[in-house]
Amino acid sequence: METPTKPSNTHIGRKISRIRELRGIKQETLATELGVSQQTVSRIEQSETIEDEILEKIANVLGLPVDAIKNFSEEAVINIISSTLHNTSGLVNYNPTFTFNPIEKIVELYDEKIALLERLLQAEKEKNELLKGK
Repeated sequence: METPTKPSNTHIGRKISRIRELRGIKQETLATELGVSQQTVSRIEQSETIEDEILEKIANVLGLPVDAIKNFSEEAVINIISSTLHNTSGLVNYNPTFTFNPIEKIVELYDEKIALLERLLQAEKEKNELLKGK
């Protein structure tokens, strides 16, 4: 009985496809940026190997170095994501930390509003004094 072989991790087309999906770029968009048809991008993503010149153009559009595409690994991405999220009982802990106190900001805005109103009132008083003087 044969042992199943692990799929090759050198399929550049699949790596490009996965990176494109992770970056939220559609095939049509990539095709437009490369100046080719969507069908050409589809064929590229199905190819196991790609010419260096084309790979370089794709890397530029995706905003990555060529080596990042060549060395791309789903496992690495999953490890990075899982190490940056703290997961407890299936829920992601989301505890935002603010660099300012929201209440203090509200008080600050209120004080600015009062100062503005006082300046407006003073300007109206000065205008009335000028009109009385004429």
